[in-house]
Amino acid sequence: MFAVVARVNRKKMNTESKEITIIGAGIIGIACAINLQNLGFSVTVIDKNKPGEGCSFGNAGVIAPCAMVPVNTPGFLKAVPSMLLDPLGPLSFSWKYLPKMLPWLFSYLKYSHASKSEQIVDSLAAITVHSLEEHKALAGSGKAAHLIHSSPYLYLYESEADLAKEEYAWDLRKSRGISTCVLKGNQVQQFDPAIDSRYKCAVVMKDGHGFTSDPSKLVKALASDFQDKGGKIIQATVQTIKVVNHKPESLVTNVGTLPFQRLVIAAGAFSAKFADQLGEHVPLEAERGYHITVKNPGVTLRYPMMNSFGKFVITPMEAGLRFAGLVEFGGLGDNPNFNLTKRLLKHAKKMFPDIDLNTYTEWMGHRPALPDSLPIIGQSSNFNNTFYAFGHHHIGLTAGPKTGRILAELIVGQTPSIDLSPYSIRRFIRK
Repeated sequence: MFAVVARVNRKKMNTESKEITIIGAGIIGIACAINLQNLGFSVTVIDKNKPGEGCSFGNAGVIAPCAMVPVNTPGFLKAVPSMLLDPLGPLSFSWKYLPKMLPWLFSYLKYSHASKSEQIVDSLAAITVHSLEEHKALAGSGKAAHLIHSSPYLYLYESEADLAKEEYAWDLRKSRGISTCVLKGNQVQQFDPAIDSRYKCAVVMKDGHGFTSDPSKLVKALASDFQDKGGKIIQATVQTIKVVNHKPESLVTNVGTLPFQRLVIAAGAFSAKFADQLGEHVPLEAERGYHITVKNPGVTLRYPMMNSFGKFVITPMEAGLRFAGLVEFGGLGDNPNFNLTKRLLKHAKKMFPDIDLNTYTEWMGHRPALPDSLPIIGQSSNFNNTFYAFGHHHIGLTAGPKTGRILAELIVGQTPSIDLSPYSIRRFIRK
């Protein structure tokens, strides 16, 4: 039924002028903008910040098809108490916010059963596969091309027993085409001498993985190429979407009212309020993530790597060595809890005993999290001129270019490259 409705609506839209407005200038919004521009649309992007801020500024920078496995796999519930109680653990709650998010949390835990995990992994794999190639295609020969690097990606373990605890997740990846190589003993240090000898096991993924040496600069470069080709970017705060005669028609902003023909909402963790204004409530939570970037670490890493215990990523970047991760649930309103970055500092010293931590920056951003770990990509259930692209949890950078491409295909009236039904907002709408 949904496919038929979508097909009829797309046919109607083809008769309209090819103008479209996008809320959000992160990797998702800019990827949508470039793909729509390439299909002949006149595109305007609106954001309160300059392109490449928010999560696009502070993420770990990895381009990782292996990120198809969500956090809440079977066994996650049992692991939560130890993660919360461990002073270096990857999970934290703002306890005053906990009562507000309990309904979301219960729903999130429901998706940790094996049968649901398999379906979720399949849907995540569909948007993360070939992500490095998607990034290179999006950048083309433009200003962003030199910021995308093919590279192995490692998961580090202190023992083979620790690796065995994550066998389920690795089986999911392997069954969906992720090729791996396991290093044992001093093979780990032979692969990258910077890794401390405490790590006696590592899983290496070479094919199709990579990273950006500056995720913010990457998005800014893409945005600059978009503008060079006639795209428009407006820095403004969108307050409300104005609906007239049962049709969204303009954005009320701090710089005035801006009319639009069609609209894409790609505002990350801030997207839910706009969906609410259109009568579509979605259970979106802000999952707060942190990073430190050490300017002169005295440690040179060859490749990005995941600390499997701490669930954070270490990436060599232009600005220094970045340690990015952690999960804190505290909503959009609270100030950053930079005590959590102290965990990353302790982990950094533990991983690299000789690291110089005298000069570093710290950051907090909001990942957009939905209870089933899948983003919303597709058309509004209420309005045929409005589309969504948000809710990517930890995979925004990885899946951004493909999200932009498949949404543009839908909007222009092409058959999308993948089945978009798993990502439809309709899964949360009760009519």
